Amino acid sequence: MLAINKKLNIFAVDLPLGEIDKTRTAVQNDDEREIWRILVDELGKKWQRKRNKRGNEEKLRRALGESGSEDPTAGFSSLPPSYIRLSPDIQASPALFPLPIPLIILLPTPVMPLCRRKRVILIEPSEILLATARSNPNKQVFLLEQTGEIFESYEAYAARMSFYRLKQFQCEVTGKSGLDYFQAVESERQEARTLHARFSEPLKPAILKAVQWQVMSRLDHLVEAVYERFKDRYFAGEKVLVDLTGTNLVRYVGLVDKVYPPKYSNDASARDAYAELQSAAEVSGRPFDQIIPHPIGGDLKVPVKEVNAKDDPNLYYYWVQILEPEKEKGERGGKSSGKNSDESSSNVIGSLMEVQCGRMSRDRLSFSKSIVRRFIRDCVDREASIASPWTVKPEIARRYGVESVMPEETRIGVEIMKKGESDKRKKAWEDKDGPPAKKQKKGNANVEESAKAAALAAEKREREEKAKREEAERLAAEKKKKKKPIRYPTEDLDVRITDKDKKSGMKVKRPIPSRVALPFQDNLSTFEHFLYAWNFLVVYGQPLHLSTFTLDELEHAIRHSHAELPCPLLAEVHSTLIYNLRTVPFQRHSAIVSMLRCKETLAESEDKILGITLDQLTAAMADIGNNWERVPLRHSECRDGWEEALIGCLKDHATLENFPRVREIFIKLLFSTDTSTDRLSPSSVASALTESSGPNSQNSVSYRYHSLPPQDRIAILSFMCNLAISSKAIHVHMETCEEQLTALRKEKIEVNRQKKQYAEEMSALLQETKEEASPPADEDVVMQDSGDVSDAGGSESGSEISNGSKGKKGTSRQKDLRQKAQLQAHAKQREAARAKQASVKLALAERRRLDEEVNKLERRLEGIEREFRKLLGGVRVKPLGKDRFHNRVWWFDGLGAASLVGSGGVAQYGTGRIFIQGPSEFDEEMLNRRDDDIEGRRLEEEGIEGRLGPREWAVYSDIEELDEFVAWLNPKGHRELALKGMLSKWWIYITAGMRRRIADVNAHAKLPEARRSARTKAHHDVSREPYMLWANRRAINAS
Repeated sequence: MLAINKKLNIFAVDLPLGEIDKTRTAVQNDDEREIWRILVDELGKKWQRKRNKRGNEEKLRRALGESGSEDPTAGFSSLPPSYIRLSPDIQASPALFPLPIPLIILLPTPVMPLCRRKRVILIEPSEILLATARSNPNKQVFLLEQTGEIFESYEAYAARMSFYRLKQFQCEVTGKSGLDYFQAVESERQEARTLHARFSEPLKPAILKAVQWQVMSRLDHLVEAVYERFKDRYFAGEKVLVDLTGTNLVRYVGLVDKVYPPKYSNDASARDAYAELQSAAEVSGRPFDQIIPHPIGGDLKVPVKEVNAKDDPNLYYYWVQILEPEKEKGERGGKSSGKNSDESSSNVIGSLMEVQCGRMSRDRLSFSKSIVRRFIRDCVDREASIASPWTVKPEIARRYGVESVMPEETRIGVEIMKKGESDKRKKAWEDKDGPPAKKQKKGNANVEESAKAAALAAEKREREEKAKREEAERLAAEKKKKKKPIRYPTEDLDVRITDKDKKSGMKVKRPIPSRVALPFQDNLSTFEHFLYAWNFLVVYGQPLHLSTFTLDELEHAIRHSHAELPCPLLAEVHSTLIYNLRTVPFQRHSAIVSMLRCKETLAESEDKILGITLDQLTAAMADIGNNWERVPLRHSECRDGWEEALIGCLKDHATLENFPRVREIFIKLLFSTDTSTDRLSPSSVASALTESSGPNSQNSVSYRYHSLPPQDRIAILSFMCNLAISSKAIHVHMETCEEQLTALRKEKIEVNRQKKQYAEEMSALLQETKEEASPPADEDVVMQDSGDVSDAGGSESGSEISNGSKGKKGTSRQKDLRQKAQLQAHAKQREAARAKQASVKLALAERRRLDEEVNKLERRLEGIEREFRKLLGGVRVKPLGKDRFHNRVWWFDGLGAASLVGSGGVAQYGTGRIFIQGPSEFDEEMLNRRDDDIEGRRLEEEGIEGRLGPREWAVYSDIEELDEFVAWLNPKGHRELALKGMLSKWWIYITAGMRRRIADVNAHAKLPEARRSARTKAHHDVSREPYMLWANRRAINAS
């Protein structure tokens, strides 16, 4: 950056003078004109190193307005004088500075990195800031020097700088991402310098003129067309590679001196004469009517065949001056050919040769499809509207002499193409939305018809020229747009039930799960807390020293209201939790303290709950349950006194913040209720502070606990379970489960390895048995043959004795030898057959042994899966899966301390049911974001009664319902495929537990006559209920 006249605070950008024609200035007096002259002189120093003196003076005069104009600002548009744009090359710390008026403004070549595929637009000064600059020139502002942006506040400056420092920018030229803004700017500049330095300078204007006003949808198509047109067309001043031998082994770098069009291709003397006339004209300085090379070759609107017919690049001749051998190949050639190659090179270098395009090529570093693409993308731009033409950037167009004003014929063609594309889209929308209205005026129809006729006539030539190219593009696009077959499994909501699926018996509507069968279904929050408490007590039964029990048993225990018949399940559950919470840190009398703090904020109407004031409640709480952490709740004594210990535990652990219902529960536990009015009687206040007459009297804590409604009992259990999670015993148990899970994973890998090894051995034995086994009749055949031989031998022996007189002893001896040999051969065959049979039997025995081993390993794998489920339940509880509408499917059996198989292989269960939980709020939001009609589909496939919302539950209790649910699942979706797999994996245990629960429920169902029995008989019947017969076998006797 060059700062001139610090008094005026005039800043200028350090640009080459070649970019002076891009500058804009607004000077107002002679002093400022002098400043402008000094600035241009300073900038001209760099320019003088690159250009001759005459060209430099012309640029300077044009920049200063001395070319026939007295006003130095002639030819430049005036910008607001308070606007400043500095080069991003400036490296200086941001500082406060007074806003200068007026300013010399120099606009550098725009560099626009991408952020999320959009160009980053610099912030322009606001109208308020411009007005302030005129009225208060000394106002302090913040300048971001790297970009030239001005901010009124430091917060805006810091926010913009923080945005620029994010690693989310992309270099538009190279495509590099993960850069901050300044790195992206530097990358673009470096690549732009490299690109423009390598790219052939004479080729630039030809390509820019070719792409100007072209209408192509994709940049790739434009690059392809440009590359094909110019790969065999060369221009004067280009550096090329020349292959003189035709072997492509030795190439030379040359400079194109003259270009001869096809009219000189058949006459070498005409080419020489043309060159002499051109040289004479250059020497004398008179004009020469030079023929422009490739006049229509660069016109992309003309089809390729027509261009090659009128202006064939193969008929061009070029005079090329050989400069030097190509570096790499020339050096290799020199090593191989030695002195002869050096002598031939020295003879060629400096000579002027006449060659055609077949022997010429460009360096791939200066001309390739990727280089052409980067050059075009850096030099052209296009609007976002449909059928917009590619246009060369104005400053680049001025530099290379490219026409910036669109010709009228081209403008009409572009407008027609835009109108055609717009009509196509409009027609597509009208066809989609329905037939358009037919009430139109006749005059409008005539105008539209005439406009259409004119458009069709104008489009005719364009269509003919681009027919083949468009056809090729269409075919390529059709190949890409061919709908690929859906690969299953896929997203569940994308799977639709077809008529074929319906005919095959697939269920359309899901079986409706029952909400009535849920325990405590009146309040969903109560059911969730109840389910959570049961799961916690069962899963962590081992560290709590608590035997397992079913969900039904806990439900009946919570509903138990007979104080004179104590429930062992309630006593054991609360006692084990109280023992566990003694190890959890607590604050003495935390409930009383929180109530007293809350007293100040309570209104008079809120001071009483159930007729008891806060002072009365705190007074009653002060003297009860103070030694709860030292009370011996012994299992042998039926946990006597656990109710008072429970009050002390709640008093020291609960507050109104972590247990909002604690005040109401304490009132019900400490004061007796008047059943006629459902309020607490005044006399109960005094009775709460006195000792009860007996353990089962109405004034005892035990009696009041059994009068609590189930919602309050469940709230107490859920609160205590929440506190117990943080205890040391639970944490140690979870860590132990993690270690055992790791050991099980290793054991599973080893068992699978052994199983695979046994399977390979069985396969090898089976193959050997097939090869070695012979037909069962072979041995019989051998024995039959030997019998025949012996019979034959015997008969022949008899004949030999009877015919001995005839003197045929020689013949009989030969027969004896032959028979003996046959007998020996048959004996060997029998031995081999017996050995083969023995080996086959051994192989079969070994195969049976391996089969038994594989069965043992499979049973072990099943045991590992059950153990894995139990241990995993001690760490985290996961659903079996989700259905298509994100409803969660839960099965809680076999988790933690519970087991799926009891002694003797008897099925066991915890819930004996499958629970369905509605989708979460997040899942509901994701469903609603889909474009298709999810609401209608849910009504069709779930029904109004079966549809579950967030935090809503339902249950399947019968196997038939569960079978229908599994049949409804569609394995073509990801979620339902996984869910169906999990149900299939545990199907035996799920159905066995359901059957066992149904049998237990039916066995203990009460008959109507039993319900109408006397009070004593009812008590007797209650004592024989399963939840009353439950015993804690894991209890420690000392506790």
